[in-house]
Amino acid sequence: MSENEKISIRLPKGFLERIDFLVEMDDFPSRSEAIRTAVRDMLYYRVDLVAEKVEKMAEQEQKMAHAKAIKEEYLKR
Repeated sequence: MSENEKISIRLPKGFLERIDFLVEMDDFPSRSEAIRTAVRDMLYYRVDLVAEKVEKMAEQEQKMAHAKAIKEEYLKR
């Protein structure tokens, strides 16, 4: 099991009420577990999203390089 770090966070009261509701309804064993799950899910989603953005940016750079090469070849004529 990985090493855990303790952190302090501030959450809007409404968020905490919803987390407590999920804990009370036995959806999570504790507030900590609910928050860990939320962070994990967000990280998986965001890592994929950022990776897609980076890939698209690289594609655009290649297209621009190709377009510049075509422009330079065209202007030589």
